Amino acid sequence: MKYINKIFIVCLVLFAFSGFGQDVHFSQFYRVPLMVNPALTGVFPGDHRGMLIFRDQWAGIAPFKTYGLAYDAAILRKKLNRKYLGVGLMAFKDEAGDTRLNTTQVNISVSSVIMINQKQNISAGIQGGFAQRSIDAEALQWGAEYEENIGYQAGTGSSINYENYSYGDFSAGLSWSYSSSETNMSSNDQLRANAGIALYHLNQPAQLFDEEDLHMQIVVHANASIGIKGTNLGLTPSVLYLSQGPLKEINFGGLLRYTLKEQSKHTGLLKETALYAGSYYRLGDALIPTLIFEMASYSVGFSYDLTTSSLKEATGGKGGFELSLRYINPNPYNNSKYKHKGLL
Repeated sequence: MKYINKIFIVCLVLFAFSGFGQDVHFSQFYRVPLMVNPALTGVFPGDHRGMLIFRDQWAGIAPFKTYGLAYDAAILRKKLNRKYLGVGLMAFKDEAGDTRLNTTQVNISVSSVIMINQKQNISAGIQGGFAQRSIDAEALQWGAEYEENIGYQAGTGSSINYENYSYGDFSAGLSWSYSSSETNMSSNDQLRANAGIALYHLNQPAQLFDEEDLHMQIVVHANASIGIKGTNLGLTPSVLYLSQGPLKEINFGGLLRYTLKEQSKHTGLLKETALYAGSYYRLGDALIPTLIFEMASYSVGFSYDLTTSSLKEATGGKGGFELSLRYINPNPYNNSKYKHKGLL
């Protein structure tokens, strides 16, 4: 049974990441906007934003480890009237299973953000870069290599040659943002919302491991920040829909935001501090409890995937842990120039 389970996991790795060319993804999708929509580049309440994220899935069974980082900035705010540009850089590395199926990708994003009025803006973005894939072919085990009571005898299975390869990748998207209030972001009497659509892998690059092109991915997303007037509470619901070839994925849920401490209006010594707690659900796959701590320009997020599908039997009930870090400069809770921007 141990060998059968190992074969199953190897097949799962190849199926999920090679056979249908599915993209890597994060449960905290709202923390990696450049992977959701190029049009979100530079769309935030600040001038500079940096993000780090790490995912560790199915540890000890067939580990999937994904590392991501991103930086984006809003530029030419003062030179352009009622519009500005966003520029960004995103990179991630994914290592899947015992076969070490590696995907490394670096993308550059550019967006144009136009203010419709004091409460709304729209943005359009493009993204392009290069990716490389590799696999440890010696780690693959085939049925022809197995002998009862002996185990696997390497070298007697498939003669397929898995060579490293690279490809270019291009994407584009549109986004809309809204803010109902002209008050400071720290007050709980406003509604902010964002929605958009993006197309990834417009050029559908060829994938050598499975001899078919990488399917174009359609992304539809929406989120909101809803302050509850007269309280320290707010709601932040989000939804994400992905469609890539024969695969579909729906993520939805939300967090409750509790303001622990308000920003000092006079000295600035006390920083806005808040705690987010809640859960998301990836339809038919996992429940994702989430906790985020936020202080001024900094925030750190934790989440864990609790597998709810039949896959939990093969993975021993192990899910996926994620850790994310984000920094925005200047402090988004103490900058009046970002009032009315409709930025999340």
